[in-house]
This record gives sequence, structure tokens and C-alpha cells, in this order.
Amino acid sequence: MAKTLSSPQPNRAGTRPPPEIATFANAVRYLNEQVNFERMRVVRYDESTFKLERVRKLLRALDNPHEQIRTVHVAGTLGKGSTAAMIAAMLQGCGHAVGLYTSPHLIDIRERITINGRPIGKTDFTKLMRQVSAAAVKQRSAPTFFELLTAMAFRYFADEVVDIAIIETGLGGRLDATNVITPEVTVITRIDYDHMQILGRTLPEIAREKAGILKRHVPALTIEQDPDVDAVLRETAETLAAPYHVIGQDIEFSCRFDTSEALGPHTRVCVLTETSQFMHLPVPLAGEHQALNCGLALATIDTLKASGLSFPEVPLHDGLARTETPGRMELVWRQPRILIDGAHNPAAIKALMRSVGAYVPYDSMICIFGCCQDKDIPALLRELALGGDKLIFTRARGNPRATDPEILHRIFTEQSSKMSQIAATLPDALELATRAVGRDDLICITGSFYLAGEAKKHLEQLARKRQSV
Repeated sequence: MAKTLSSPQPNRAGTRPPPEIATFANAVRYLNEQVNFERMRVVRYDESTFKLERVRKLLRALDNPHEQIRTVHVAGTLGKGSTAAMIAAMLQGCGHAVGLYTSPHLIDIRERITINGRPIGKTDFTKLMRQVSAAAVKQRSAPTFFELLTAMAFRYFADEVVDIAIIETGLGGRLDATNVITPEVTVITRIDYDHMQILGRTLPEIAREKAGILKRHVPALTIEQDPDVDAVLRETAETLAAPYHVIGQDIEFSCRFDTSEALGPHTRVCVLTETSQFMHLPVPLAGEHQALNCGLALATIDTLKASGLSFPEVPLHDGLARTETPGRMELVWRQPRILIDGAHNPAAIKALMRSVGAYVPYDSMICIFGCCQDKDIPALLRELALGGDKLIFTRARGNPRATDPEILHRIFTEQSSKMSQIAATLPDALELATRAVGRDDLICITGSFYLAGEAKKHLEQLARKRQSV
């Protein structure tokens, strides 16, 4: 499927990296000078722009590190980051060295490449960027920002001899730079509407792009999907002779809401397979949608048993309980309470509003919201209005795709009578919100990872200033 939207093309001849790639700052600067589809308003999405062969050539120049490690490949619209994090946490809990490659980052680009929860060090990042950029010189078509980072992640994981790496797709799946691996198992989380200008206007079109990560004879796991989505996934799996299993259908799954003094409100899940029985395990992340993600992560662990990895029961449970997902229902300030979440499509905002309502007690909630221009803004705002008592619209400072808050305000007032305001910057929005909240109220910052990351960084800087006084 080709999209005809215009954008700068990463097909210029590769240019020699500047000799000053000797520090972390220089490495990041070089990387940020490359074509970055994450920051573009419009993107041409086809094989002429997203070239997997370009990624393969780059990796060949790096001695094919992606072939030197075992991997799990995760795609989907909702929950892929959370599912990947739970898989990695359980593997780590059982004593395995686990690489995790995710996107985007909140504050530091090194967050995208971690081993056992620790971001790649600045020295290693600089050394590998020098190595990867040198390999890029030999390319007739210069690799993109995401392709360079992906190659770096594979090289880092191979150099550090991880036992397994969990690889999250960046965009779609079929043409994503990560789709050069042959994993132990492919995992597809819930598929919904997002990036429609790029991936397709219908669920089957979007599903076909996500299904592109399925590989011949490689087991594929997913949750119960929309029937049209399920049909696409099943057809793709059958064509590739890939064993296809659905949580709640082929794999027995159940969940229930619970509350306890130790855990507070939470969900427990049961997953039963021919080789495993995971019974009444607490889901470490808030939200009913996380129960399915947890079930999917547990089924992935069960599938990985065939790869020779061991999973003692107690360490597995302990590892799951220690799952961390920065930027997803993360409480970053306690008085007033400020929660950030990178939800950026209607289904994710709906899940966030439901989760906050079920897991976070509050009297009133002020939502600070900003989103990218390519989103279904009316649908986003409808879901937001179901939870927020007051809305403040703003924009992330460093995001060229950010929607003008005036536009957000106009669309919202056409849909809702709830109180809303405009703030030119996030700090201004926080100032407005903190003046309006009481002790038992909540501030929720959402709409994009750009905005969530800027909020987290701003509040961390504010905390350091207070401590130094």
C-alpha cells in the first residue's frame, strides 16, 4: 500500500559523518541531523521511502548483529510498549540478560535502548554512533534517524551478548526498520485506528501493515481483535504457515478486578496453556486493558520455553511485579498530584480516562492536553471530555507536528460545554492548573509522548531547583 503524501526523501547519497563524533552531545547532534519521520507532518509511506534493504545493507556493514541475538518482535496500536515491558521484566526476573528496544523516548534518547532496565551508557552510545555512522557512509541511500538507532540497538545487544531482546516496532510493521529480524515469537497487541494517513483508513488496511511482522513458521500471538482485523491476521499467518494463537480463544484467559491493602485496586489474570498455568497473577499496570496485555506477555513467556529459556515461578512473578512503564499513567508529582500519560489516539485516551477513574481517587481532574496534527482530533477530544472536568490546551515546545492549541480549543468548544482554556506553553498550562486544583484533585497531562516528556523534564528540573534552595 503506497501513500502519496510528500516528504523529504532519505535517498540522497550518504555523507561522511563529522569527525567530531567524539562526545555524546556530538553523537546526538549527528543523529538529529538525519531524516526523522517521527517529526514530520506528512510522510510518503511506501517501499521507496521505508527501505528495508537499506537497513539490511547497513546491518551487513556491522556484521549482521540482528542475526546474533534471539528476539521477540512486538507490534500493535495499543499496549505494545506495556506488553514489551512486562515480557522484559519477567525475563529479567528469571535471571536472563534482556535487551529492550522501544520508542519514542520521554527525556533522554538512551531510554530507547536498555539492557535489564539500564539505558545504554553515553560512552557506548557515542562509540556505536561513530561505528554506525561510518557504516552509513558506504550507503548510496543515507539511513534515517530511526534506522540508525535500530542498527545501534542490534549492535549493542549483540556486543553485550544478551540472552534475548524485545524489539518494539516504531511505525506499522511491514516496512518498519525493525522488520529485518526472524524472532522466536511475534506479538501483536490491540489494533485500532492511528496514523491513518500513513497506514490506512480502515482497520483491515492497518492490520495488514501490522501483520507484516509475521514470519514463516514463527509462532504468532495476539488478543481477541475486531473480526476484520482477526481475518487479516489469520490469513497472513496461514499464508506463512505460522502457528497463530489468540488469547481468550486458543489460549485460556480470564481476569477479575480485585483490591487489597498491599496492592490497592488492581486486576488479576489467569493464563492456561498446555505447558503453563499462570494463576491469579496481579497485573502490575493500572487499567483493565492491561489485563489483556499481561495475558499476552505471559503467553509469550510460555512460547519462549521452547527456546530453552528457564522461568522459575517465583522469580517470574517477582519480575512481573517490578514492571515499569515510564510515561504511562506515571505519577510524577505528589502535591498537587500530577500524572502523565503518552496516550495519543482515541482508544488510548478512552483507556486512560477509564483507568484513572478506576485506579486513582480524586475529586476533580484537570487535563492538560496537546496532540499532533495527524490525529483524529474530534475523537480524541470526545474521549477526553468523558474524564476531564476542565481542559487546558497547549502544545509541546519541541514538536513541529504539534496542533495549535487555539484549534484544539475551538473544536472542543463545538463539542462540549465543559470549561476549557488555552496556554501558550506547558509551564503556563501547569501554572493555570496548579492554581485551580485542591488537595484531592488531579492534574493529568496527556495527548502525546512529546508533551508527557516535556512535562516530566520540566518537573524534574523544578524539583532540583527546590532541593538546592
